[in-house]
Amino acid sequence: MSEVVDHLAEMTRFRDRDVMDVTLVSALRDLLEPLSAAIYRCVGEPGEERWLTRARLRAGDIVASADSLWAAPESLPLAAEHPLRLECMSHRGILQTRCGDHWMTLFPLATEREVLGVMELETQAPLKSSEQRTVASILRIYHNFQGLLDYSERDTLTGLLNRKTFDDAFLKAVSELPGGTEKLHAEDDRRHAGAMPSYWLGVIDIDHFKKVNDGYGHLIGDEVLLLLSRLMRNSFRFHDQLYRFGGEEFVVLMRCDSEADAEQAFERLRHNAEQFAFPQVGRITVSIGFTEVRAGDSPAGAFERADRAVYNAKGNGRNQVRSYARLVADGQFKEVAAVSAVELF
Repeated sequence: MSEVVDHLAEMTRFRDRDVMDVTLVSALRDLLEPLSAAIYRCVGEPGEERWLTRARLRAGDIVASADSLWAAPESLPLAAEHPLRLECMSHRGILQTRCGDHWMTLFPLATEREVLGVMELETQAPLKSSEQRTVASILRIYHNFQGLLDYSERDTLTGLLNRKTFDDAFLKAVSELPGGTEKLHAEDDRRHAGAMPSYWLGVIDIDHFKKVNDGYGHLIGDEVLLLLSRLMRNSFRFHDQLYRFGGEEFVVLMRCDSEADAEQAFERLRHNAEQFAFPQVGRITVSIGFTEVRAGDSPAGAFERADRAVYNAKGNGRNQVRSYARLVADGQFKEVAAVSAVELF
């Protein structure tokens, strides 16, 4: 029992979801000594769902492996290729079956609202009922702690990530750039062979949002914010990180190959917002500015560049997407001196 308690204490010590998932599979490997322990999340658009490996440990592994959060969707296995995982998620219950000369036991990873993925244990013999109960109890604590993280990290109205989670995610992205403080994981190197990562930061501002609040009231204003957050989820990919910074201001941190690709993604959101009929309010538009994330960037420095592009869009008719780099190249802006993350401390 003390070993179980030690593992639970270790798992709940962290506020990083990646570390939590690795700690969870490490704990279950130490407790049950399976052939492998893994967490898989089902991600992607309906009909094109994929399996993202969050953490996987085999019996002889020293460290856990995982797919990069920014992995290209087409590089991940299709959900339909692993029907047992889909069955486990569908029934929201433990599923145990023989696979050749070993056994597979799957546990659903669920929140109160949805099932996100599965915990998969591969063992020589079927798990006993007592072992299944132990794993289920550990997963309940894991689910509860994930819920606490959601409460602290997500905007209560829209469910998007909140401002205080942005800096860590941004600095992780910067660390993967050429000249960053960390190297890409070997798995990510394989998936993106020959290409260096490129990250983009976009700032999204609702045009004339004050008129919505003044004319229709804050409840309707909140509904507009909620509906826009849903449009954002539909307009961007599953691994693009979406934030609400407060008021009518939203931020997107994404990884893509080029400025043209980033602009296309932001233009898709602008178009979707323009075409959407918001109840009572009717049509609204958004102004968007974006910039490439640079090696050594600080969160504040990149945000300032994108924000300047937003103000340019607002000052030139609104309902536009503006690239900071293009505005500098056209002579509308002068490049400001970069402020690195190190200089902030």
